Amino acid sequence: MAVFLTALLNWPLSVQAQYPGIADDINRHRKGVLKVRANPGDMVTVEQLRHDFWFGCALSNGFGGGTMKEEDHKQYEEKFLQNFNSAVTENAVKWPSMEPRRSEVNYKVVDQLLQWTEKHQIPLRAHNLFWGIPRFVQDWVKELDDQSLLQTLENRAETVTRRYKGRFAEYDLNNEMIHGNYYEDRLGPDITRLMAQWAHQGDPEAKLYLNDYDILTGNKLAEYLSQIRKLLAQGAPIAGIGVQGHLHSDTFDRNQLKNALDSLGLFGLPVRITEFNMPGQRSKYHIEKITEMSPEEEALRAREMVDYYKICFAHPAVEGILMWGFWAGANWIPSSSLYKRDWSPTPAAQAYQDLIYKEWWTKESGTAGSEGLFSVPAFYGKYKVTVGGLSKEIHLTKGKGQIVVDFKK
Repeated sequence: MAVFLTALLNWPLSVQAQYPGIADDINRHRKGVLKVRANPGDMVTVEQLRHDFWFGCALSNGFGGGTMKEEDHKQYEEKFLQNFNSAVTENAVKWPSMEPRRSEVNYKVVDQLLQWTEKHQIPLRAHNLFWGIPRFVQDWVKELDDQSLLQTLENRAETVTRRYKGRFAEYDLNNEMIHGNYYEDRLGPDITRLMAQWAHQGDPEAKLYLNDYDILTGNKLAEYLSQIRKLLAQGAPIAGIGVQGHLHSDTFDRNQLKNALDSLGLFGLPVRITEFNMPGQRSKYHIEKITEMSPEEEALRAREMVDYYKICFAHPAVEGILMWGFWAGANWIPSSSLYKRDWSPTPAAQAYQDLIYKEWWTKESGTAGSEGLFSVPAFYGKYKVTVGGLSKEIHLTKGKGQIVVDFKK
């Protein structure tokens, strides 16, 4: 099995159906230059500590709410920290989860998740302030008259963002609007702009994202582009574009994925792949609730995941990919997990770790040249640089493109 997986993952790019030049795009868009000034002949070590690009995952309510078994909780925490540098709330911030009955607001799970992510310096997305798909709107909300509904929406947006001011990296403002928008149907086309305005009353610096599905397949791309243009024309302060990554089957259309990212990138806003599963929602594994895969299916899944990540990582507009579950015990598509129910790793886990922490990881050493300079292309992120027993932590950012660390005596 290991030999088969290695061979499959190492097929030429043309066979893997990525695109020619993808490696060049990754180097161009994801790497800068790290320069070290030292004395000629000094030994220099450059070790990456963290990616700037978000390789993240959803955090389950069971983990934050204390309902997970102790051993599973321990494994969940350990494996999350091994694999991810960013996170999103799976259900904790959703209005029906926080306030299923009017005025009975539960902040406990959200507070616990934020406390944990802040302890480990993990940026956390808040998913979501509103969700206008009618079946996800609480009955008590639907029973309000229009004026009371407006006031309640304002209170929800302002209260949450004020309570967590400066703590969430970003918010999904009103989820999946092209698939249903109860609030717009009731209150008119300006409601999304008003939601954003109310959210900024609580936290003027809150970054508000759109989020929708079936975009990267191309099926709803045109509608999403039209909606984004309309909201921007209204003056809605949209900070970024979220696109879900689980509407494919057990494979995906490489060309369509890249085309969708190209189209979204024209807005000049950051793009996040907010909800990724492989296999996805249209696969037999989800539709027929199949939880076991053959070795060949596991290997194929690993290859599909690698291809998807490479295409997204190579695109300059994309700033992160977040899985929608990584453990079969807390994942809506269990067969898409990196770890099985017993916490044994899948081939996809090894493929993922090899990609993020080997192929896309900078660790170099050498000696400073005759002019006292050691230079290395490096992925954007945080580093420890060591010269002669002295270490410094530095941050190579995409905005600057390069950094010079001076150890010269």
